[in-house]
Order: sequence, then C-alpha cells, then structure tokens
Amino acid sequence: MSSPADHPEVTVVVLAAGKGTRMRSQLPKVLHQIAGESLLGHVLATVERMEIPRAIAIVGHGANLVRASLPAWVSTVEQREQLGTGHAVQQVVPALADFDGDVLILSGDVPLLSAETLTAMRSAHRDAGAALTLLTTELSNPTGYGRIVRESGIVQGIVEQKDASAAQREITEINAGVYLADWSKLKAALATLSNSNAQGEYYLTDTVARLVDQGEVVIGYVTPDPTEVSGINTRAELVALAAEYQKRRADYWLAQGVTIESPSTTWIGPRVSIGEDTVIEQGVALYGMTRIGAESRVGAFSRLQNVELGNHVEIRQSDLEDSRVDEGTTIGPFARLRGGADLGRNVRIGNFVEVKGSRFGDGAKAAHLAYLGDATIGSKANIGAGTITCNYDGTRKHPTTIGDGAFIGSNSTLVAPLTIGSHAYTAAGSTIVSDVPEGALALGRAKQAVKEGWALQRKGITK
Repeated sequence: MSSPADHPEVTVVVLAAGKGTRMRSQLPKVLHQIAGESLLGHVLATVERMEIPRAIAIVGHGANLVRASLPAWVSTVEQREQLGTGHAVQQVVPALADFDGDVLILSGDVPLLSAETLTAMRSAHRDAGAALTLLTTELSNPTGYGRIVRESGIVQGIVEQKDASAAQREITEINAGVYLADWSKLKAALATLSNSNAQGEYYLTDTVARLVDQGEVVIGYVTPDPTEVSGINTRAELVALAAEYQKRRADYWLAQGVTIESPSTTWIGPRVSIGEDTVIEQGVALYGMTRIGAESRVGAFSRLQNVELGNHVEIRQSDLEDSRVDEGTTIGPFARLRGGADLGRNVRIGNFVEVKGSRFGDGAKAAHLAYLGDATIGSKANIGAGTITCNYDGTRKHPTTIGDGAFIGSNSTLVAPLTIGSHAYTAAGSTIVSDVPEGALALGRAKQAVKEGWALQRKGITK
C-alpha cells in the first residue's frame, strides 16, 4: 500500500493495557483471537500493511503475556495503574523524548480497522495542517460513546457519555478512538490533563479541547463504515465481529480471483496471501504468515499455519504448520507437516503420514502410514507404509539421510543416526541400525521359524 518513505516521521502507539472485565477471562482482552490472530495482532497487521516501521504497545493487565505475543519490531511501555487513556499515552512520553513527528494512536481491540482508512485519514491530516485528527463515524444509537462536539462544522471537543448533557447525548457523531497528532503539541496537551470528571480518569479526549483553546487546527475524519471501528468488550461482540471479519476477508479474496467455496465456514487470517485460481474448500483455516501460490487447492477441513505453498499444490484434509511445499506436490488426506518440513516438487505425502523437520527431494513419496522426523530424503525415493525414523533417543534428536531413488520397504524401522545410500533398498519389516551403502539391500529381520501342527495340537484338534 505504501513504502516506509511515505511515513518517515510516524510512530504508532497502540493502547493494549486494559483487562476487558466483561470478557470474563483471565486472558487479556487484546489476546482473544479472530481467525487465528489476536485482536492486537490484527491491529499490528494493519500497521504492517501501511509499512510504518515503528510501533509502541502500552501494556498493563497481563503485561508479560501481551509482550510475549508481540513481534520484535514492536516495543512496549507499561501502564501499571489503569487511570484512563490520557494517562496511558502519558507513559509513552519518555520513550518518545527525542521524537518530533506524528503519532498515530490506535486501540488494540479494534480488529477491522483498515489500512485504507488510516491512509486517507493521514492525507486529510496533512492537507489540513492539523495538530490533531480524529477518526469519527455516525451511529444511529451512539449510547456509550464519546460525542464529537462541533460548532459550524468545526471540531471543538469530545464529551464522554457519563459527562454529556442531554443535548450532547443526542449527537450521533462519535469518537472512534483513533487519533493522529503532532507529537510535540499532543505531549504539551497531555501535561495539562485533569481527572475531574465522572470516572475520575485522565481522558485522552480532553486533549482535543486543549488544542482547540490554543488555536490549533483539529479536524474529524469521518468513516462511513461504523463496523470498521467497532471495538470488542464482550464475547458476544467478539463472535459477531469475527463473523463480519470472516465475510469481509472472503469477499476480498473472491475479488482477487480466489474461489472460496463456503465463505461462512472458511477462516483466513490478515497476513495470509493466496494466488489466482486457487480453490479453498469448506471448513478451511488459513492462519499466520501462510502463502499459497496460484492454481492450488486446499481441501475441506484443512488447517494451515505459517505455511508456504507453491503453484499447483493440492492439500486434502490435512494439518500443516511451519512448513514449505513446492509446486505440483499433493498432500493427504489426514497428513501432518510441522516443524520446518520442506517438500520439493511433485512430492506425494499420503494418508496418515507425519513429516517433522524433514526435507523431501523432488518426486519423493511416502504414500501412507509413516513418521519421518529430522530426515533428508532424496529425490524419487519411495518410503513404504509403516516406516518410522527413530530420531529421538530420550535426550537428543538424530538425523536420518536417505539417498536419491532409495526404496524403503514397508514397516521399516530406521534407527538414527543413519544414512541409506542412493538406490539402496531395505527389506520390508526390517530394523536398520547401521548405514546402508549405495545400491545395497539391507535386511534386519529376526529369523522366521515354523512349527508344523503346533496350533492344532494346542487346541486339541486332530486331523
């Protein structure tokens, strides 16, 4: 959408200190999830799309949990006492002591706010030469929200619901809780805040009237989409907004040339990308930094998180996480990839195969019922049903290397560390504990003994 050069002097501040009492949860409100991403994560994904390089999260309740959820590029300050939004932003002052630019203030529980709206708001702010720009919207029932007070169309201030007069409560333009401000001017206004109000808190909204009184330009940028700026305070609101998010993401990808067969059962996270002519079947969940190429198909009830798929890949009802799959490969049904699995081109991973931290060369296959962990498998190697790599000795993990064109017989047990050479074979039912040279056959079976008539004699059957 934009380049970092477009925002050389913008810092994002995200309010993420609240407990969210009405959620009735030990988890901080901003960590509740929609489409595999926390509410705070949705907000930060929007910041990423704007390519603003610096963000500060104000943490408080569950501070350590919130910090642990943040990417490395987001720093934090702590609001130890929750004394209002103005008090929260005051905590940022030391961190921005040498900063001289604009601050974009966002709420960590508003997941649908778009980069497009924020970019347009910034343009309006710049064009007006404003000290502060508010994001506002119109509501038919504005109960509970701060009202935008205007005179002759010019913003004069914001009055909170509990402090509003009867006439002010009739105002339908409300504060969306998003601010873009000249930091030096906002910082001066923050220093003047008082908690002489119905809630005994330091309101960030009071800075609006302070700046107006000083003759500064304050404008309101109105979004026509109230849902976009909806916050979440209860689980019912979380579910309702999640459904709206789900619909909007499906609509977006449909417009990009992706077939979403069942939008109401499909979840696509905010950081996911999908190529043209890909088909997403019902019940699919695409989370995290998942990247899907063109002309691929993700089968019903599959889950992908932080997965990269090439073009022409087919996934059939499987679970993939932290893995990469090259073009032309088919997976499933009921397969699992995890822990850095890396599959080359035209690989076949069949039903009930688990691949963990392993690399498959082009054209290799494991058609069914196998566990392959910490292995390197050469191109066109064939892994028979029931094969397992015994990669863990109770203390450490060990590697298995299988060469190009090797054939691993069914029910082979490969005890790592182990190397099986190119074009080597292992006989079905073998336990392999020593390296196998290129082109060799390895057998590791116990000797079979047959006792004629033993079963009949045991059962007392004469013949």
